[in-house]
Amino acid sequence: MGTPHTHGGHSHGEENMSDGRLVLAVALNVLLTVAQIIGGILSGSLALIADALHNFSDAASLGLALFARRIGRRPADKLMTFGYARAEVVAALINLTTLLIIGFYLLVEAINRFADPQPVAGWTVIWVAGIALVIDVVTAVMVYAGSKNSLNMKAAFLHNVSDALASVGVIVAGALILLYELYIADLIITVIIAVYVIWQGVTLLPRTVRLLMGAVPDESEFDRIVSDLRDTHGVADIHHVHVWSISEHHRALEAHIVPSGHSLEAFEDVKTKARVMLETQHAIAHATFEACLATDCDPDVIPDHHVEDNPDHADGHNH
Repeated sequence: MGTPHTHGGHSHGEENMSDGRLVLAVALNVLLTVAQIIGGILSGSLALIADALHNFSDAASLGLALFARRIGRRPADKLMTFGYARAEVVAALINLTTLLIIGFYLLVEAINRFADPQPVAGWTVIWVAGIALVIDVVTAVMVYAGSKNSLNMKAAFLHNVSDALASVGVIVAGALILLYELYIADLIITVIIAVYVIWQGVTLLPRTVRLLMGAVPDESEFDRIVSDLRDTHGVADIHHVHVWSISEHHRALEAHIVPSGHSLEAFEDVKTKARVMLETQHAIAHATFEACLATDCDPDVIPDHHVEDNPDHADGHNH
């Protein structure tokens, strides 16, 4: 593909959040984790310890997001010719996997405690959870600006939002303990926190894995890309169409084109038109084309389901 192109960089949403704010968010969550663990031990509250573990994952996710952003800004080189932007998708995968592990751990711990509920100091729970709620909300607001266009930052943002909701639940549990000595409320809130954390991880994980595997467009979108390329003036046919993700917001395409013209100038004009179409209609900014004769192209590279949609190509070539 020639010399490396710089496809790294970060989205506009991420530019709205400085690295300094991320560092501050990490520091706040680390301090909060320590306070919640101490409060959970002193009060005997599993829900508070659950919230502390979730908060620790917040700090780790924000730190990982910051690390991935800095790596993602590195320019392309001979080792990574498309740049390092996909580091953020890797970070998102690690964060989501951590969410699932924490969620299942809390679920198991809560189930084990249902058989033998322990006394819980309600006021300690309420005060510590109240402080946690304030810090969680402040951190979520700080991270929100970068979460709009980045799966990496969205995973970190969801960590904070879920932890804020968990803090609300812990406060409710503390109030029920104070008013009605309903110690089981602590375990019920822990289960709710765990289920919500697991749901978050399961929701975003498939998209993250698809991005890492390069499966950016779905089947219908792929069909439209192939169709629009075939409809480009000067294109007689198209083969070897591959579309993949360079990063969350950057796609690349390569294809073999059978041009209707026979001159190099005509093919250059076809490539220009195809690249403009791909960028404006399909957000594909990097496209590589190779010219080939219809008799020379290997037809076995576009999935068979496209053959049925294209009756004009019934000469024995799939595409």
